[in-house]
Amino acid sequence: MTPLGKRLRALRNERGVTLKEMAKALNVSSAYLSALEHGRRGKPTWYLLQRMIAYFNVIWDDADELQKLADLSDPKVTIDTAGLAPEATELANRLAHEIGRLSTDDLVSLRNEVVKRAARSDLPAYQPRTEVGAE
Repeated sequence: MTPLGKRLRALRNERGVTLKEMAKALNVSSAYLSALEHGRRGKPTWYLLQRMIAYFNVIWDDADELQKLADLSDPKVTIDTAGLAPEATELANRLAHEIGRLSTDDLVSLRNEVVKRAARSDLPAYQPRTEVGAE
């Protein structure tokens, strides 16, 4: 499950909405929404995400949270380490090979450490690419 999928499922459950009902309202298949929740599909387009935000009628802060979660929910991420230190390439490859063997606690710890160390960096903060397009 992706971070966005986890939040979408929580919103559906809070509102008593089935996957099928949501899919019909958004004019997508329930199979697509299920795959999106479970990480078998990439993040939704900007347009579909806006329709989801409107569907749930969430406040501005929650809409911003959904956008951030979508940006962090690509299940088939590619890491370009060209031009970076050799340690960056090694880290990316080790993570790619070993991520399935790490516990949830390990993953949370690593994520928190990366976020903490990146915040101390003099480099600009992570800025996800925004894709505008129709679903």
